[in-house]
Amino acid sequence: MIFIVVKFTAKPEYADTFPEKVRAFTEATRAEPGNLWFEWSKSLEEEGVYVLVEAFRDGAAGDHVNSQHFKDATDPEHGLPQYLAKTPDIVSQSLEGVEGWSKMGEMQID
Repeated sequence: MIFIVVKFTAKPEYADTFPEKVRAFTEATRAEPGNLWFEWSKSLEEEGVYVLVEAFRDGAAGDHVNSQHFKDATDPEHGLPQYLAKTPDIVSQSLEGVEGWSKMGEMQID
C-alpha cells in the first residue's frame, strides 16, 4: 500500500471555500480502482490548512499521478496551485503487507 499525507495551505481568500475547489478532484480520485481512501481534514490550529490522507493499492499510485484529473489538479494556472499560499508538504511511504486501517490497540471500544 502507498500511504500519503499532504498538507495544503490555502490562500486566505480561499480558506473557507477550499473544500469546494477540490471537490471534483476528490470525487475523481475516490472513483479510481486502486484508491483505498482519500480523506480531507481541516486543521484546528492553522487557519486555511487542510490535510489530505490518501492510500492506494500497490502499483496504483502511478495510475493516479498519470490520470487526467491529477494533471488538471496540478496545473499551475487552472488547477489547485492557484488557490494555495505555498507548496504543499508531503509524506509518502510504501507500507509492505498493509492493506488498510488497523484497530488501535491502546484504545479498544466495544
